[in-house]
Amino acid sequence: MAEVFKSASEVDFEKTKWIDTRFNLQDAQEGKRKYAESHVAGAIYWDLEKDLSDMTKREGRHPMPEKEALTELFRKSGLSLDDSIIVYDDGGSPFAARAWWLLQYAGFKQAFIALEGFEALKEADIPVDDRLPQPTPTAVAPQWNETIYASRQYVEQTVEGQTASHLLDARSAARYRGEQEPIDPIAGRIPGALNFDWEQLKNEGVYRLGGAVKSELHQVVAPFQEVTVYCGSGVTAAPLYAMLKQHGYDKVRLYVGSYSDWISKEGNEVERG
Repeated sequence: MAEVFKSASEVDFEKTKWIDTRFNLQDAQEGKRKYAESHVAGAIYWDLEKDLSDMTKREGRHPMPEKEALTELFRKSGLSLDDSIIVYDDGGSPFAARAWWLLQYAGFKQAFIALEGFEALKEADIPVDDRLPQPTPTAVAPQWNETIYASRQYVEQTVEGQTASHLLDARSAARYRGEQEPIDPIAGRIPGALNFDWEQLKNEGVYRLGGAVKSELHQVVAPFQEVTVYCGSGVTAAPLYAMLKQHGYDKVRLYVGSYSDWISKEGNEVERG
């Protein structure tokens, strides 16, 4: 079982690099405002739409940045592959998991998601301030792990039965069944996909790490099976990816483009019901 989440009590503050990823999909400036007011001392800020996505691309609503852009982000953030890194958000949000997945993809082996959100970290006596850190740039060279990434082509092959992977949709059951679609222009799901609503992973803003979640996941897909997770835009699928890894699923990929990318290609079918 891989350790993905870390509680404040488990962290050596002095030996850890912190990344603040607070964000609000309804107010894109909220996270940056919160960061400016107060953040974990020394933490850098990564913005979902400026740092963790390339909004100029058309591969879904939150396309993954090019490797060159990610490498530059890691370097200017002062990161090295062997650093101990904790990524946090407001707690129970998908943004820290998105950043954590990108770090995993790039080969950072000691990166973790904070179990608590910012306010709980502060209450746990993690030092906070409002100073803007000036990291010393590095020349880090990512070691990309393509085995955790799913392209649209890979998902198309999966739908056609050419891979052993099981598609797992992290959206609500109503969106999965195509009964409602508040964001994307076409309702439905990628053909053959199973469903596990990512909201089930948390309780009152804290991720549930106990055996109950493990049992619920096992009822949908077995830990020895290959899994490809997706959601609407690739953001809320990241916590589901993280929880699968936490509970011993070894062969998991994230379709970063997700459903919004799938339906952008003419001819890609969807299922409903």
